[in-house]
Parts: sequence; structure tokens; C-alpha cells
Amino acid sequence: MSAVVPRGFTVDRDDGRTVLPGNLHTNRKLLHWLDFSQPGLVRVFTGKVELGQGILTALSIVAADELDVGLHQVHMVSASTLEGPDEGMTSSSISVQDSGSAIRHACAEVRFLAIQRAAEMHGISVDEVQINDGCFSGPTDLVLGDYWQCLREVSLDREYEGLSSPKPASQLKLHGRGKVLRIDLPEKILGQARFIHDLRLPGMRHGRVLRTPSVSAQLTDAQQPVPASLLEQWSNLSVQCLVDGRFIGITAATERDAEAALALLGQQVRWTETTSLPDIHGLADFLRNAPHDTNFPIQKGQALAAEGVSLARDYLKPYIAHASIGLCCALAQWDGQCLQVWTHSQGIQNLRDDLTKALNLTREAIVIRHVEGAGCYGHNGADDVAFDAALLAMAQPGGPVRVVWSRADELSQAPLGSAHLVSLRARLTDEGRISHWHHELWANGYSSRPGRSVVPTLLGASQRAHGQPIPLAINPPLAAGGGSDRNAVPGYSFENTHAVNHRLTVMPIRTSAMRALGAFANVFAIESFMDELAHLSGQDPLQFRQLHMTDPRSLAVLDAVVNRSTWWHQPREEGVGHGLAWARYKNTSAWCAVLARVQTGETLRVLNLDVAVDVGRVVDLDGVINQTEGGALQGMSWTLKEAVRFDRTRITTQSWADYPILRFSEVPQLSIHVLDQPDQASLGAGESVQGPVAGALGNALFNALGVRVRQLPLSQDHILQALNEPA
Repeated sequence: MSAVVPRGFTVDRDDGRTVLPGNLHTNRKLLHWLDFSQPGLVRVFTGKVELGQGILTALSIVAADELDVGLHQVHMVSASTLEGPDEGMTSSSISVQDSGSAIRHACAEVRFLAIQRAAEMHGISVDEVQINDGCFSGPTDLVLGDYWQCLREVSLDREYEGLSSPKPASQLKLHGRGKVLRIDLPEKILGQARFIHDLRLPGMRHGRVLRTPSVSAQLTDAQQPVPASLLEQWSNLSVQCLVDGRFIGITAATERDAEAALALLGQQVRWTETTSLPDIHGLADFLRNAPHDTNFPIQKGQALAAEGVSLARDYLKPYIAHASIGLCCALAQWDGQCLQVWTHSQGIQNLRDDLTKALNLTREAIVIRHVEGAGCYGHNGADDVAFDAALLAMAQPGGPVRVVWSRADELSQAPLGSAHLVSLRARLTDEGRISHWHHELWANGYSSRPGRSVVPTLLGASQRAHGQPIPLAINPPLAAGGGSDRNAVPGYSFENTHAVNHRLTVMPIRTSAMRALGAFANVFAIESFMDELAHLSGQDPLQFRQLHMTDPRSLAVLDAVVNRSTWWHQPREEGVGHGLAWARYKNTSAWCAVLARVQTGETLRVLNLDVAVDVGRVVDLDGVINQTEGGALQGMSWTLKEAVRFDRTRITTQSWADYPILRFSEVPQLSIHVLDQPDQASLGAGESVQGPVAGALGNALFNALGVRVRQLPLSQDHILQALNEPA
């Protein structure tokens, strides 16, 4: 079996071939993207997956507009290893950029080929061919057939050649024009089966895995961890048990039996634990002093000398969990030759790479199909539970095995978003301008997704008898947006700017991709610090920001949110505070500005959030609004409530009682202002807003109370702590 090469974070376009748009570069054949074998229907393939972000709808708009077919004629085929392009991960808000641009160009080429064939068949020029709902017509309404007729003798088993350019924005009928029916919503609204949890296969058994109570926990009796009497009892109940090192799993005929067996395992199996986690009350000290590697995202101009510092502040983000309301779930089936897996992984090709390594199979022996699960927008337990199902299925060839994680597993076993410390220093000139800026951060890496390491990153694989420890989380390079250093380079124009990134080389708590990666902590810190500098120099926070901004689109998005807000310019009531923040996600993607209006009391209540976004050319307007609203609420939940708890031995967060998230009753008035730029490239919408929301809320809290909270979340405890700190 040939070795599986770890995947990079970006497409290698310097490979000697003609550079093609988006993921068309690595999936160059037209048949990777389009199929016209079913009359009246265009099957459009994507390697990206639906996470509730509406990507299938957006990509269907791209295809329908470029081909001049109706949306009802487009059938989006979600990611599968059996057909369609290999597009790696669905992450980093680049699906519209990379998959959308590939589909757009592939459709433009196929459209040209079909028009060319229609013209040849009827002896007219290509300029005389018109298309409407997939049907071709010529002069004097001459009927020329349709795509399905014209492409019968045109093979799509050919590489893209760039024979025709995509349409200009003025000819796109569906892009940004209004609401388009979401492909994935009808079944969800009507309660019909669509999620992986709804999937039922004939002969299916139910699996559960007994997780180690802590990362370093070892079996007290490694030779006989499960008592023989219990195994004998189960043999009469058709419960099967697999023990492989610290991996202990069971399968049963019903979910009830599986849960009962898991409960018995929990009572019978003994573990020996050690103190290996940091002191939660000294988290900042742990991050600053832990072993680390260092790099420098930017070194521009002079470094800031200690004697020249006008202001220095530290900001801390805790470990946070994905906390999807829907639990992780997967199904797997092994017939002795082929392993089939049904999963809500965000990267089925990456997952297949790691299953290949962990199970000693060839890639060809593994088939993975994506089925929707609860959106998490990052690396949760979806890949881990897929491995659980696969290993249990291979232990008993034949029928499929379905595994569902518990809430405790979700909160304590899945990868977390890293704790993140940011230390900022700046110098102000006598005129009140920032001349020097120093950004220093400490955090674990923000990626340990499957497929990117020689060693599998799957939890269960690391716990087998001969399993290897999960490798340290790494950071994507800045060319791919960065990881812990994402948005560590401020979007302002300073003459002297330095950023330092310390990636921890120890990982006591497993970390990986969390939506927006390091941008959430970095933007919160930067925008809080900009507010502090504005107040220190006696300047208006909005004007202070504008003073240091030169990019027209940055200024435009900030101006838009301020000018379109209905409440920002109103007199401020006692106990009510206003705050603002902005950022350009990854410094290369969407622009976002946020205004927050909060009311202080027993808890911090958010009254209004106004958000302006510039995502370039808008494909699906409702989708952009939906993603911005969802991202804003997620950022609000992180900022106000979320923090994983742990002691020196184990993660103690086990339920919603330990990990509160935003409730429907706490949702503020949301206003989303979309700046459409039809002549610009489309950019992702989902991850631009979380950081600015955090910054705006922190600044609004200060505006209301006159106290600065620099440790997330902005909880009652942290507010009281800040109030009691000496000035």
C-alpha cells in the first residue's frame, strides 16, 4: 500500500501546469463538475459539503446563471469519494471562492461547447444561438434543441481549456437579486429525514465507545479491563465488545441495549489518572511560559522599545467548544473488502486519508459519503465518530454500525478552540497617531484535522494498542489565512508594525479548527486596544479608527454601518453603551463592521447588533444575510458565555449546565447591511463577523460602565473582577 501524502492548506498552483481558477486547477476535467446524462437535469458536483451555511444553494445559483438553465433543472450532488471533485476541506469561508469559481468556469466552457454544437448542427453562427431554461433557439425562433441533445456527442471527459469566459455581472439573473429557495430547508422545516441521525440501513447495529476520562488516563487493568463476567453476560444479549488498547467499544441490536451496556462499562472499567492539565486560574501564565515555537507574521519598520510604550494591555480568550446541539454521528459498513462510511465530516477526502493510515486499507477500499449533520464550522468530533463506527464495523463484518456520541463526549472529547493570549503595545505621537504597534500572542495551533499529518489525528486511532499520540495542532500558513496568527496583523496603516506568534509545542488539551480560528481572539484584542488608545488620546473611537485607515473598502464598510444604523446617533441612556469594531477577515477576505448596543444590569444584555459586510459579488443575498446573522450570534455567544472548564486532571465540562450558550430569548435586534460589489470577486461570508462582534461588545460594555474587561467571556464574574481591580 502506497504512503498517503499529507495534504497542504492551499492548492499548489506552481506545479508546471496552466493555472486554472479555484479548485478547477486540481480537478481539471469537465466531468468532475457537470453531468448531463439525465434529460432535463444538470447534475452539478462539488467537493464542498452543506453545513447549514447554504453552500449548495449558492453553487446552484452559480451553475444556473452561467448555463442559462432554471434552478429547478440543477441538482447539486454533495461530496462523495465515488464521484465529483476532490476539494479537500469545507472550511475557511472559501467555498464560493474556490468551488464556485471552478463551477462558474466549467459551466462557461460547457455552455460554449453546447452552443458550438447547436450552431454546427443547424448551420448557423454561434452568435445567433440563444439559451433559455436550457433550450437553444436561433434566428426567427428556430428550435435548436437543448443541452441534453447537443451534448450527446460531446464528451466532458476532457480538460478545461478556457474556450469561453464566464458572463459579466450584468448578465447574471439570479446573483444577489433576492431570496432563492434554500435547497436544504424544506425537509428540515417539515421534519423530514435529511440529517445523518435520520439515516437507517437494513440490519443496522448500534455502537457506543467508552471514552477515557482524561487525555492521559490509563487502564488500571490493561490485561482484563472488562470483567469476564460482564462479557459472559453480554454474550447472551447479543452485545459485542471490542477492546483494543484504551479503545473500548460495544455494539448492540438496539440503542437502548447499547446505552445500557455503555453504562455498565462505565461502572466496571477502572482508570488511573495523572495531573496533566494547566491551572485554569493561571491560564495566561501557562500560555506565556509553555514551550513554544516562534515566528513573525510581520516585521515592518522599527521595533517598539520598552521606554517608548504609551499603552500595554493583555487580552485572554479561554478554551471554547463547538457545542453543536446535534450530536456527532456516523455509520459504517465493512464487507471484508470495502469499507463504506456515512459521515458529516467537513473533509471526506481528508478523512479517507486518515482512515487509510489508521486501518491499513487502500484509499480505493474506502467509500465515504457526506450526510448533513449539525453545523459546527470547525473540527469537532465528526471525524472521530466516523473512525469509531469504522473500527466497530470492521470488527464484525456484514451489517452497518451506527455510533452516536454523548453530550459529555461532545464537550470534553472533541477538539476545542485554543486558549489564546494576546499582548499588545503601542506608541502614540504627540498628534495622537499610532506610530508603533506590537502584537504578541501565545496559543496552540488551530488545526489538527485529518489528512494533514503523517500520523492520523483521529481520537480512537490514538487510543488503540499500537496507536500513536495525536500530533500537535499546527497553524495554516499566512498564505492560507494563518491559524493562531489569523488577523494578528492589524488592518490599519501604521508606520511600524510588528507581530510575534508563539505556537505552543505542548498540547495538554486537544485543540483544532474553530470557526474564524485565531481571528476571533486577535480582532477582539485589536479592536479593544484601539478603543483604549482612542480614550487615552482623548479621541472619538470612530474617528480614531478612520484616522489610521487607508483602504477604501475598509472605510466604506465602517461608514455604511454607522450611516445606516437607526440608533447609533441617538442620545445614550444611563446604563446603555455603544461600541464598534471592524476587521477584514484574514486581511484578504470579506470586510465586516459591527455596532453593538448593550444594557448593563445583573448580566450584560445585548439590545442591538448592526453589521455591514462586503463580500464582493453577492451570489445568494439571503445566504449572505443568513450566514452573517448566524456568525454574529455565534460570536455573541462566545463573547458573553462560553468557556470550557477543567481541573488539573480532566475537562469537567460535561453538559449544558457546565457550558451555557446563547438562548433564543437573548437574541438582540439584528440588522445586516450587505454592500454588493458585482464587479469584484465573491468572498466568503461566514467567518468575517465573530471577531468584530466580540470587539464591539467589549467596547460597548466599557461605554456603559467605564470598566474594561479583557478576559473573555464578558461574564458577570469577569465584570465584577474588573470593577474591583485598582485603577
